[in-house]
Amino acid sequence: MNLTHAQEGQEYIVKAIETDDEEMDAFLFSLGCYSGEPITVVAHRKGGCVVSIKDGRYNIDNQLASAILV
Repeated sequence: MNLTHAQEGQEYIVKAIETDDEEMDAFLFSLGCYSGEPITVVAHRKGGCVVSIKDGRYNIDNQLASAILV
């Protein structure tokens, strides 16, 4: 399951990042989003979702959200 289908307020563990774009992979890694890390969907928005990773909150679009498998 990817983050676009995740429930709001529930903590998940990132299982994998499925992307062929190395820049996107590096960007997610810089946010602290990689396999084994906990991630929480704070809210779903029209163009994406708000996620909590470590001590930060980030607004990510649907393309990034669909690449993060939990």
